[in-house]
Amino acid sequence: MVEATAAKKPSSWRVLGTALRNRKTGFMLLFGFASGLPFALFLGTLFAWLTEAGVDLETMGVFSLIGLAYAFQFLWSPLIDKLDLPVLHRLGKRKQWIVPMQLLLGGILITMSLLDPGSALGVFSLLAGLGAFASATQDIAINAWRIDVADERATLDILSTIYQMGYRLSSLVGGALALIIAARIGWPQTYLVLGLIMLGIGLVGIFAPIADSPDSDVANESELQVRALRRAGELAPVVRYRALALVGLLWAGAITVVLTFMIASLTAAPEARPDPTEFTLNWGPWIIVATIVLPALIAGWLAAQEKRGLNLLAAEAPPARGASYAADHLYRALVLPLVEFVGRMGWSLVLILAVVLTYRICDAIWGTFAYPFYLGELQYTKDEVAVASKFFGVGAIVLGLAIGGWMLTALGRMFTLLLGGLLAALTNLLYADLAAGGQYMGAFAFNTGFAALVSSFPGGSPKLATLMAVIGAENLAIGIAGAAYIAWLSSIVSKRFSAVQYALLSSLTLLVGTLGRGALGQMIERQGYFDVFVLTTWIGIAAMVLVGFEWWRQRRSANSGVIAPEARSAAVPAE
Repeated sequence: MVEATAAKKPSSWRVLGTALRNRKTGFMLLFGFASGLPFALFLGTLFAWLTEAGVDLETMGVFSLIGLAYAFQFLWSPLIDKLDLPVLHRLGKRKQWIVPMQLLLGGILITMSLLDPGSALGVFSLLAGLGAFASATQDIAINAWRIDVADERATLDILSTIYQMGYRLSSLVGGALALIIAARIGWPQTYLVLGLIMLGIGLVGIFAPIADSPDSDVANESELQVRALRRAGELAPVVRYRALALVGLLWAGAITVVLTFMIASLTAAPEARPDPTEFTLNWGPWIIVATIVLPALIAGWLAAQEKRGLNLLAAEAPPARGASYAADHLYRALVLPLVEFVGRMGWSLVLILAVVLTYRICDAIWGTFAYPFYLGELQYTKDEVAVASKFFGVGAIVLGLAIGGWMLTALGRMFTLLLGGLLAALTNLLYADLAAGGQYMGAFAFNTGFAALVSSFPGGSPKLATLMAVIGAENLAIGIAGAAYIAWLSSIVSKRFSAVQYALLSSLTLLVGTLGRGALGQMIERQGYFDVFVLTTWIGIAAMVLVGFEWWRQRRSANSGVIAPEARSAAVPAE
């Protein structure tokens, strides 16, 4: 009886309380806020400032190019895993990137507050582009930090949930609240205040926990991994170098395409500038094929050679020198993360990629058409949409994240992933009801008293209550699904290559939303919103079938002891 009591699993509330009291959780909330604030300021609120400054739409279209820094951040993610910064490496493998990027972002925002975008547009756009690059870089490092510092107390599931809470709160501060503040004190003063906040976060971030010892810097860790490549039983150098040459050419070609497009967009006359949307649609898939799909196939072939015992060193090879030494380090940065991931997952990688490409497709695509639906199709006012989506909606997402965090702890990661995704898919039917007149959701708001409650506030009405009920239900489900998805995605990457592997997987989620918007827009034009919402519901349900197979795969792997401990990342069990 005593042994049974000692081995008893702690309650979910106790695990949750322990995690929330951990200092890592507090810094995760801070880093999540710092991650979302620049995104809101550079790709949302900034356009309101440019509009008031009289900047034309053609020029503002160029500013949208800074979004490419987020869409293709995986292109420089190997540097975050590989490069060790002088002096700053004492902060730890991840913080050496997080802290300087946050300080740089604070300085950029403060400098922008001192400029007039109407008269200094060139410098203004340069700062915005540099800020987006710094923001995307800190995102890579923050995601890797979250995975690296997770342990039994501050679990990966809780840290992932807290990160999203901070991110969502910052989108509210950098979006709706920034507009309210700017209306009272002006845009320069608003960006000055937010820049000072970023500087403060960067200074506080110096004291965040680190997962590694300051002495075990990136250079030492990288050197050990490179030396391991020449041990007996590893792939022969000539085989690795051929694979590296192919992957290097593919990555170099992709980077060249992106840089060529950005240079042409920034230097050409307005009428000769390439279209960012067409570039993403036409070249985006090929960039992903060149930097992820084909390298993954090459990595799969390399992993198969190791398993079959082919092309392996019979004895330890001499240490690399000169060009061979540089090639080994480049192989470690570009190819080894994929070889490790593909070798660990095997054919399960196909299922994992299918889940990544479909799980968030509904809300990833829908976001672009939300305002045309609310304002154009349903004829809501801008104030009503702001109240329903920005304030009430963000609150619903935060509540959903809190529920998701508890479910992850109490019910398990895969159950939460499945239930959250299913709820998120089914909420598309609520929007279908709105597109058909809102009869059922209107009756729900009336019968529950929610319509009367909303109507009691200034500007409230039963119609607004209906919209708030739909957005609230959807965002609540998105919060639960988002908490589980980020936790699951983080759990399947290796801590040794967390920056590269997570950036590659998350980029696929961003890409599928971007590519799907064009087709969805055409469907809306031809068939209307109702059919689109029914279609996205079925897509979401299909994704849940894939999640079911992934759950089965994890249970089977856990029972056979296949999953590596680092893949679990010290998180709670999946079941």
